[in-house]
Amino acid sequence: MRDPLVSVVIPVHNGVRHLIPAVESVLLQRVPLEIIVVDDASDEDVAGALAEYIDSGRLILLRNEKNLGPARSRNRGVKKAKGRFIAYLDSDDSWEPDKLRKQLREMKRTGCVLCSTGRRLMTPEGRKTRRTIGVRQRISYRGLLTHNSINCSSVVMRRDVALEFPMAHDEYHEDYLTWLRVLRKYRYACAVNEPLLNYRLSNKGKSGNKLHSARMTYGVYRCMGFSLPKSILCFISYSVNGLLKYSDLPLKL
Repeated sequence: MRDPLVSVVIPVHNGVRHLIPAVESVLLQRVPLEIIVVDDASDEDVAGALAEYIDSGRLILLRNEKNLGPARSRNRGVKKAKGRFIAYLDSDDSWEPDKLRKQLREMKRTGCVLCSTGRRLMTPEGRKTRRTIGVRQRISYRGLLTHNSINCSSVVMRRDVALEFPMAHDEYHEDYLTWLRVLRKYRYACAVNEPLLNYRLSNKGKSGNKLHSARMTYGVYRCMGFSLPKSILCFISYSVNGLLKYSDLPLKL
């Protein structure tokens, strides 16, 4: 795409079997876009799996010579991007058609620099479940401190803002840290409260081990420069909201 409006950045590390459905879901979007896949030193043949898309000019593949982690891999894609907006997508997730168009419309209406969506949970095998997680249509910095309702694979953000706040600290939740830094300056994000993201559940990711995930969340607050008491208070509220999010109780929007 010569003049993309949106640059879709997909980091991947040995996830070829899920990568093709993710790419295909991007190609269903009805906005001018480019796809940038960042191969984070995979042992698998990512280039071979994507050869058809690369040869047709529908996809750009960047390869890291050594493993950099998702944060720096996404940053590399952002620097390469030509679009006015950046959309992040993990290689094992996928989108519903018209996701990007609905988000761009909402960003134009609200003037927000970042937009999220609701999501539908998928099994590790990729089967869609009936369980959906909604999102407030207006997300404040204060609200985000106690509940990370912004899933990385749902995000569309202005490229200049993505360059202003590059992702860092893979040892923590690098995406949550980024959204907090963005909203601390820009105050609000918007969202489309529809399950436009298909989110794959897995016990292998950083969030799979709940104790480890909790430690990383606490680390985010310390990276933000919060005092010990404030970090503890934010963490307690975050933990309570996290339990409600995946319980059988109806989500309060």
